[in-house]
Amino acid sequence: MPLEAFKTSAALSLGVELELQLVSLSDFDLTEASPDMLELLRRKPFPGTVTPEITESMIEVATDVHHRHTTLLAQLQAMRGELVRAAGQLNIGICGGGTHPFQHWSERRIFQKPRFQQVSQLYGYLMRQFTVFGQHVHVGCRSGDEALFLLHALNRYVPHFIALSASSPFVQGKDTLYQSARLNSVFAFPLSGRAPFVLRWQDFETQYFAKMQSTGVVNSMKDFYWDIRPKPEYGTIELRVCDTPLSVERAAALACYLQALCQYLLERHESAPVEDDYLVYNYNRFQACRFGLEGTVVHPKTYAPMPLADDILATLRILQPQARALDCVAALAHLEHAVQTGSDASYLRQAFARHGHVEGMVNAALQRFTQSPRNFT
Repeated sequence: MPLEAFKTSAALSLGVELELQLVSLSDFDLTEASPDMLELLRRKPFPGTVTPEITESMIEVATDVHHRHTTLLAQLQAMRGELVRAAGQLNIGICGGGTHPFQHWSERRIFQKPRFQQVSQLYGYLMRQFTVFGQHVHVGCRSGDEALFLLHALNRYVPHFIALSASSPFVQGKDTLYQSARLNSVFAFPLSGRAPFVLRWQDFETQYFAKMQSTGVVNSMKDFYWDIRPKPEYGTIELRVCDTPLSVERAAALACYLQALCQYLLERHESAPVEDDYLVYNYNRFQACRFGLEGTVVHPKTYAPMPLADDILATLRILQPQARALDCVAALAHLEHAVQTGSDASYLRQAFARHGHVEGMVNAALQRFTQSPRNFT
């Protein structure tokens, strides 16, 4: 089956997907509640889309297409309200966070959907281990060539999104010492990591995808777990490195940061991406996962080391003209505040220190998701 044509989308349009945890309120472990949750949510109009995910302890929600921070945030907040209401009816909790801090993958149940069953047979235990939770952001592109340009031009900024969204410090009851341990689970898949360096859609379609398909390794773009991948059926690129934040306010801010960055890159303020930009890609990615905002990254053009937090703050300042044009100044201010006060991973570790147990971390995540934190609008 050939790769479908790249659908033209409105430039810089936005869509957000969030994978969310379903939690028992009796012991704060994950609970296999997605069939009941989905059935309950189908009984009345939902302000977005809600679908199952790979295991029954998680669901995914998706927004409509947006162009402005205010409307995106409003829809995410409306979705949160309906999700919290439905969870309350089922006497369960719902929250963000890139990993559940103490659940055991061996106890997870694969959702009864043909594709999920197929990939479970292929990847075995990895699919149960894939009970991790991410935010995906789609940005509209006017052509496949533009999508590939943005995909590769964004390579140096991928650590920004990892660090700003990091919310997965604990796995199976232990502090991993990572800010985002979730991405280690993603990296286990053979078709993960970075996309191949191709800048023309025709070359991607005929010289890469067609050859990969002929090997029998892939059937569609869904088989790629890249950090950023093109989505021709939507006419977008999809950023996939973010942990699910603890609040929808941060999710909206991250999406609009990506939107402003794409505007900046399309204005050609930086030199064109080249293959050698990826020499430091995995190192920078590791720094962001391991140390988060305290990491040190290497600039792919100059090879100069720089504190990741300083690089983020400098970029937020550079993007102010684009933020004003796109009406997302508040989103960037939110992220500046996050750099100064700490990530969601830090918040969860602080909750663990206060309560002395991992259940307290989950309860803190539940509270953070339910209520808009002060200064986090």
